[in-house]
Amino acid sequence: MHHIEARACIQTGKYGTEVGCFRNGIELPLDERTIAHHLADSGYQVGYVGKWHLASTRGEANYRTEPVPPIRRGGYRDYWVASDVLEFTSHGYDGYLFDDQMNKVEFEGYRTDRVTDFALDFIEKGNKEEKPFFLMLSHIEPHHQNDRDQYEGPEGSKERFKDYQVPGDLQDTKGDWRENYPDYLGCCNSLDNKLGRIMDKLEELGIDDNTVVIYTSDHGSHFRTRNGEYKRSCHEASIRIPMIAYGPGFTGGKEISELVSLLDVPSTIMSAAGVEQPDYMQGRPLQQLASGDVEDWREEVFLQISESQVGRAIRTDRWKYSVQAPHKNGADDPTSTVYVEDFLYDLENDPYEKNNLAEDADYVEIRKDLANRLKRAMESAGEETPTILPYGSEVE
Repeated sequence: MHHIEARACIQTGKYGTEVGCFRNGIELPLDERTIAHHLADSGYQVGYVGKWHLASTRGEANYRTEPVPPIRRGGYRDYWVASDVLEFTSHGYDGYLFDDQMNKVEFEGYRTDRVTDFALDFIEKGNKEEKPFFLMLSHIEPHHQNDRDQYEGPEGSKERFKDYQVPGDLQDTKGDWRENYPDYLGCCNSLDNKLGRIMDKLEELGIDDNTVVIYTSDHGSHFRTRNGEYKRSCHEASIRIPMIAYGPGFTGGKEISELVSLLDVPSTIMSAAGVEQPDYMQGRPLQQLASGDVEDWREEVFLQISESQVGRAIRTDRWKYSVQAPHKNGADDPTSTVYVEDFLYDLENDPYEKNNLAEDADYVEIRKDLANRLKRAMESAGEETPTILPYGSEVE
């Protein structure tokens, strides 16, 4: 749902609470099998470039500015140029990562350019080998730069993107988007350009028609319009992220509107590699949607919200329903057995989520139905079935 949870999901195909990574500052357990392990066992070269964010535990092991030892790299054993927390070892311009021998690799220039250089290096090396390759490239952009508390697009972004159209969900809100949005767009534009460099390299090597490329994110940003930070909320700006897939199984230029989850990403990668998905993975290969031969696709996406709260939500085609545990602390508590209704949005009539219906008497039955669906989703993620109380309820 945000950084570590989302990253743990993508690596393992499990929910954050199942892995134990329910908030930032919890390492990926050493006994978890990741997509890298599965693919390596099936003859793939596996490489990782960029931000890892799964090696450090708050108050214990801290690799945030240190090299990540091999045992904590989630099975990415053939190529590694990464930093556990890339925004602590670099800024929009200049910084360092670490290579597979734990040596510091310094770089100059805009971060997405240099990180992409390492990815291209792996693709060139990997293509010379007899074995197929799998690379995960993890940019930090368009995240804000933590220690400076601002978004850092390439120089000139403020001027280049100053005439942007204000997204509907940001209109008439406070937040800090006014000073940050041009740089945010600069980051996004830079990422698009770097993807272009990667596609050009695949084409140059003659492997573009035999390589699956998935381009997505771990979370969005609401620019402090919903709470005091950027992404830990149920709102579309936080949870609805772009995804583009290209290559075998993903051709023909389709736009697909079904509800998909980050849990589907590992399933999709395994399917593309022809590797059988283990039973514990709950996602489904997106190739099924792309080919159009699936009838029983999910009706909702389940969300675990942590750190800012202990929250749970579902997003259906029409509704957004979110609950939280007011007596719990999002930094300490992974789950709760009691939640209170927090948000209900009718996305059909209120796509920008301006009108919270959580205490509207006309929607009691809708909330009841959504509460039951949310409970079922929580059970399927291995959580205890909770009690959900009406909006405003006091909890001891």
